Amino acid sequence: MIHLSSNQLLLWINSFLWPLTRILGMLAVAPIVGSAAIPVPIKISFGVALAALVAPTLTNVPLIDPVSVEGMVITAQQVIIGTAMGFTLQIAFACVDMAGELISMSMGLGFASFYDPQTKASTPALGQFLTLLATILFLSLNLHLVMISTLVESFTKLPIGGNLHDHASLWLHLVSTAAVIFSSGVQLALPIIAALLVTNIALGILTRAAPQLNLFGIGFPITMSVGFIMLLILIPYLAKPIQLIFEIGLQNTALH
Repeated sequence: MIHLSSNQLLLWINSFLWPLTRILGMLAVAPIVGSAAIPVPIKISFGVALAALVAPTLTNVPLIDPVSVEGMVITAQQVIIGTAMGFTLQIAFACVDMAGELISMSMGLGFASFYDPQTKASTPALGQFLTLLATILFLSLNLHLVMISTLVESFTKLPIGGNLHDHASLWLHLVSTAAVIFSSGVQLALPIIAALLVTNIALGILTRAAPQLNLFGIGFPITMSVGFIMLLILIPYLAKPIQLIFEIGLQNTALH
């Protein structure tokens, strides 16, 4: 007959419950897997399967009652860690969406937006187009597998029950990287914005030279045409900078 002590049973519960909490925290906000289009039961099933694989590899799991005050503090820590890792990658996608929004406003297509169920807000059509391209690139480079691998490695770098104050510099670096990623979004849109700025200056000079021209009649189709032509030219060259943005996000998710 197999005899299980209370400590052994508690160790098994903690080894599964706390990794599951961190994993579900990341899956809730991470790009692609955190999309509202993916049913919640599928996310939970994937999190349970991943937690079952991670649990046997964990060492030094605290023998603490998970419903005690100290156990709930550890549970909250796991939620914070998982959510922070997923949010870091979500920022990388947000900068691509921001680049599309800047391009749309410069082209005069700011009104061309629709409701995005993932962000619960209105998203420009060009921003959604660039986000779809970024998603395809993310999957084609197998970065979703790198994301899962990074999540598993986080249990070694930030062990369960560890003191988060010991890793204060990591958290500060993670937050400060948001500025770098958002500036990358501006740089993505900068070539098209510069071309549209030159176009608007040329239209202004033309209107000044020939006041009888209707600026509102010719300006809108010209700026749209220039914007789409520049976007068509730049699309083949966007893969590398978007990949670099993803690498920055993954490096900070890895908590180096």
